[in-house]
Amino acid sequence: MTLGPRVLKTGIAVTLALYLCSFIGLEPGVFAGVAALLSIQPSIYRTWRLMLDQIITNTLGATIALLAIQFLGDSPVIIGFVAMLVIAVTLRIRMSNTIPLTLVTVLAIMSVPGNETFLFAWNRFAIIMVGVGSALLVNLIILPPKYKENYLKKAHTAFENMSLLLRTAISNEMLERTVRDDSKKFKDDMQALEEQFELFDEERVKMIKLNPMDVREIVVFKQMLKTLQHGGQVLDNIEEHFFQSKVEEAENHLFDQYLERLVRSHEYLLLKYEGKMKDKETHFEEDVLKESGLFFKQVLEFYNQDVDQKYRLLIIASSIVEYTFHLQRLNQLIEQYDKVANKK
Repeated sequence: MTLGPRVLKTGIAVTLALYLCSFIGLEPGVFAGVAALLSIQPSIYRTWRLMLDQIITNTLGATIALLAIQFLGDSPVIIGFVAMLVIAVTLRIRMSNTIPLTLVTVLAIMSVPGNETFLFAWNRFAIIMVGVGSALLVNLIILPPKYKENYLKKAHTAFENMSLLLRTAISNEMLERTVRDDSKKFKDDMQALEEQFELFDEERVKMIKLNPMDVREIVVFKQMLKTLQHGGQVLDNIEEHFFQSKVEEAENHLFDQYLERLVRSHEYLLLKYEGKMKDKETHFEEDVLKESGLFFKQVLEFYNQDVDQKYRLLIIASSIVEYTFHLQRLNQLIEQYDKVANKK
């Protein structure tokens, strides 16, 4: 078992929060540890955003709790009602990620008897801010998120699973159980990649002064994601339509060989972006467009021979041509990015 950066940073943030509370004299420091635990986010911006949200919702929660004690009392029924009210208000202002910590604040304040309530509320608020601030500080300084490296790693993982599925989809060589497991892995990989891109793009927009990023590179990464998504659509269409079309050997061979060509092209482009391919003159776009046209022309010939049985092949062929288009687009963007990068 390996410990990822987020796990490590969570432990450091909790430790820092506890030490700071001890140094300042805020008790009980365990609440700062809980706040730090809940505040570590996968990006710097989200940690900062959560800190601001915690300030707002904890202030609201503490205010509502104090007013409830003053005018309604602190019976279990009132505490339950206040908890529901705080949840409703927090959801209304779209800060649902702060609900657990805000409710802890409310319950802690309403459990304190008598005249100590206000001082306790202030103490509680300060402790939570120490915890959230510790999380932000750790996220900024210690092992800051490596968005580019993480994205490329996830893109390669998704491509490896997709390429295996595409290469064997027509030949139907893999066991059904293996195909099912690998398909689930690919879908999980794509979900992780989409989340990583969202973090990447969000950080670029919200934290541009702190962490400037090349917009052209973001465009390339977005196209990488689109290309993988369309490769996944090809897989879905093959699974739904190909074997229901009563395909013959010639059709099997055509689809199998062309998919193999596209998978190799996709791999080439990923390596090209990373600068792992030799610099040489290529005619990638011309070759891909020419082969795409020949492929679709042959599919149409099969379709015209048996319109009733072969119409499903057109659905698959259309998605394959669209996948080809996005490969071509990815190549264009990589070349544009390389030209600008080489000039710097």
